[in-house]
Amino acid sequence: MEKQTLPNSTLILVFGILSILTCWCYGIIGLVLGIVAIVLSSKATALYKEAPENYLGYGNVKAGKIMAIIGIILCIATIIFMIWAVMFIGWDAMQNPELMQQRMEELQQTNQ
Repeated sequence: MEKQTLPNSTLILVFGILSILTCWCYGIIGLVLGIVAIVLSSKATALYKEAPENYLGYGNVKAGKIMAIIGIILCIATIIFMIWAVMFIGWDAMQNPELMQQRMEELQQTNQ
């Protein structure tokens, strides 16, 4: 019997890579891609463990899952940073460069 490629193995790898690359887009896009990659990799892993001799591409699944986990961690860190920035700097300052510079100088003076 000829070996088949695991379903979605390449897609899992691509989503894992994209979850890392898009984590800087406010964290939301990368988080969604990372979660989808982990769900798909869980299904593919279960299928592979039933009959490993019938499937190829498990390396892509493992690599994609690892990258998705890294992407999710980076996305969560980005989201936490964005929340911190809005709380301490303010939404108005994030849209106005002069006000941002003034608030950053104020934060530096309070830390000294």
